Amino acid sequence: MAMIISPSPRTLSSSSPITQMFQLPRSSSSLSSTRISPPALHSRKSTPISAKASSNSPAVFSEDISDVLGEVSIFRATGEPVKFKQLWDQQEGVAVVALLRHFGCVCCWELASTLRDSKPRFESAGAKLIAVGVGEPKKAAILAERLPFPLDCLYADPDRKAYDVLGLYYGLGRTFFNPASTKVFSRFKELREANKNYTIAATPDDRSSVLQQGGMLVFKGKQLLYARKDEGTGDHAPLDDVFDACCKLPVTLS
Repeated sequence: MAMIISPSPRTLSSSSPITQMFQLPRSSSSLSSTRISPPALHSRKSTPISAKASSNSPAVFSEDISDVLGEVSIFRATGEPVKFKQLWDQQEGVAVVALLRHFGCVCCWELASTLRDSKPRFESAGAKLIAVGVGEPKKAAILAERLPFPLDCLYADPDRKAYDVLGLYYGLGRTFFNPASTKVFSRFKELREANKNYTIAATPDDRSSVLQQGGMLVFKGKQLLYARKDEGTGDHAPLDDVFDACCKLPVTLS
């Protein structure tokens, strides 16, 4: 099994974004109580079944995933609770839903900056940008202010409810030792740029959250047009694929 080898200290300093990505927060001793197995939500009959979730194969969910996800409560970055079904028009609205790892992840700052810069492109396709991260609303506000990122597009999921419903990957191996994570080494320039105003203070209070992986979804109303699970840290969905999904209607099968 391939493993990620950390760069030599002679080539990257401890403040390097790549180095920070593979470091646990200083208070990571709390990881001894990390939740490794999926929570009770996965045993619900209406939760999605995932399959073939890889860099080359899309994630597959149950037909009622929009209804299940729609009932999940998260928070605006300003602190107010809101349900997913309130975030976009459930009849015809197109939404790009990016699930970041957590607000203290350098790779997520990089992805958030890319999403921010791509927002006009999505809007030109009639799509609304929605970015969700793991952590408290106050952590989301840190990212929004320092990156910066549009506050009205950013939401917090401190209990990882949406991530659990979607069955997004979680665990030590996925976070630190997955071969897909090597993709970040080709984006060092982008990581360094996103790291300029980065602060580890945005890391969730629940340190076990650093082991959560993200994903990307595109909806038209309640219909899922595109879905992808991140295989490892920094293994983000190609935005050209996401944009193409925004511009295409799903095929109706007879």
